[in-house]
Amino acid sequence: MSLNKKLFWGGLGWVLGGPIGGILGYAWASMNAGSVKNYQGNYSKSNTQAGDFIVSLMVLFAKVMKADNKLLRSELKYVKDFLNKELKSSDVQYFMILFKDILKQDYPLRDVCKQIQRSMDHPSRIELIHILFGLAFADRHIDDSEIKVIHTIAGYLNINQKDYESIKAMFIKDNKHAYKILELDPSCNNDEVKKGYRKMANKYHPDKVSHLGIDLQHIAEEKFKAVNNAYQTIKKERNI
Repeated sequence: MSLNKKLFWGGLGWVLGGPIGGILGYAWASMNAGSVKNYQGNYSKSNTQAGDFIVSLMVLFAKVMKADNKLLRSELKYVKDFLNKELKSSDVQYFMILFKDILKQDYPLRDVCKQIQRSMDHPSRIELIHILFGLAFADRHIDDSEIKVIHTIAGYLNINQKDYESIKAMFIKDNKHAYKILELDPSCNNDEVKKGYRKMANKYHPDKVSHLGIDLQHIAEEKFKAVNNAYQTIKKERNI
């Protein structure tokens, strides 16, 4: 297919579905006719919030992966493993084709994030940030440039600073990380610790993202576990 036709279908998708629709439109036009038919058929079956979540996430994956001007094997493996957990094996191939194309492009981050913000609830957007930090930590090190990009994404997604710092503290630990996870000041009293724990346990409960599917709900359990671990750390420190 000629470049003009690719751009036409990409532009049509952009109009119909915002920046993310444009990405899908261009990707479909880039594939041969048989692949387009299969891909559209497969995607239409999962054209739900979970499907939209995964496509949106792949755009953000690419931004984080390119932040330090490196494409690490560990990060590519993280993406493929993620897709294998969330999709049928027959669908993974098509999403990987889409992801490789996304990596080559430079999509407007603000516009993509604004579309995500309009279409996803707050718990789902928090889940995006958690998964992005998981990607950045795939090589057991998070570069400052990756932190900067994730922070920018969080801002565009209207994630407040406390929520961002809470997720960040689950991956980058210091002597106050348990308090940051619970969004508490270290000077707070024991009653405030208990109240903070209950608040965060409710905020990060896996049921909050049940609409994204069972597999993504399992990933959300990692946040919930981090909240419990933070609470146990503080209890032990204070002999509560």
